[in-house]
Amino acid sequence: MIVVAGEALIDLVPQGPGALAGLKPALGGGPYNTAVALGRLGSPTAFASRTSHDAFGEALLDGLRQASVDVSGVQRGPEPTTLAVATIGSDGSAAYSFYVEGTADRLFTAPSELSAGTRAVSFGTCSLVLEPGASAYAELMRTAAGQGLFTALDPNIRAGLIPDPDAYRARFRDWLPSVTLLKLSEEDAAWLGGSPADWLAAGPSAVVLTRGGDGLTVFTRDGAEYSVPGEKVDVVDTIGAGDTVNAALLHGLSAQDALSARALAGLGADSWHRLLRLAARAAALTCSRAGAEPPYAAELGAW
Repeated sequence: MIVVAGEALIDLVPQGPGALAGLKPALGGGPYNTAVALGRLGSPTAFASRTSHDAFGEALLDGLRQASVDVSGVQRGPEPTTLAVATIGSDGSAAYSFYVEGTADRLFTAPSELSAGTRAVSFGTCSLVLEPGASAYAELMRTAAGQGLFTALDPNIRAGLIPDPDAYRARFRDWLPSVTLLKLSEEDAAWLGGSPADWLAAGPSAVVLTRGGDGLTVFTRDGAEYSVPGEKVDVVDTIGAGDTVNAALLHGLSAQDALSARALAGLGADSWHRLLRLAARAAALTCSRAGAEPPYAAELGAW
């Protein structure tokens, strides 16, 4: 079982030119998208979050169930669902404005225990920024790492939500000893500062850097570096692409029985290239569709 911990929210996505062109609600949130993508790929997955009792919250849970994600550990509350208004650039890239005050996911509390059979826990995005839930997710990360579980982190920086960048960067460095696999975009890396070598020295066994349409590169603790190009598609938008990469990496590692720091460190060039190609292919399919619509396993073929 892979547990994905973090926010579930509603993206309001324009359906044409102009910022308010027929805004359409879409199920979203980085961790939510990762959980759905994992479920569609066929990995046993559970979601750890807190959602509203409102109509948006019910729709978010239905989306998880349709992807065969276990929602038994999702906390509920009367507060409204977080909203994110997307702006789509001419190249398909997405930027967001968030409405987060008093929303349900901010009040997440760390569970006393994880689902039976948990092998890995994935974290990231807004859930590690917005208090008091951010501290609860960080506590869960440390607990999972202390139990010897595989932990994955995608910081997925939303700078507009971070009032004190230096404090956040310090917290990010504090998380690294509890992280097995760090995945981040070039933009995230530039915002955070540092380098793959710096981050590897602090804890992770591997760092995967995404470069948009140019592909992915992994850096490993033993100094190896492997890259694959991106797969060319007609990009509709990039919503959910990075989250799909997270899911593909975790799914591929699970298929290779490599959800441990030791196994991750033992992967060679062939295994890493196969894994990165899987992630590139999955992300490309997501980019070819409107909104966060990650692919199903049958769409990816053999890898």
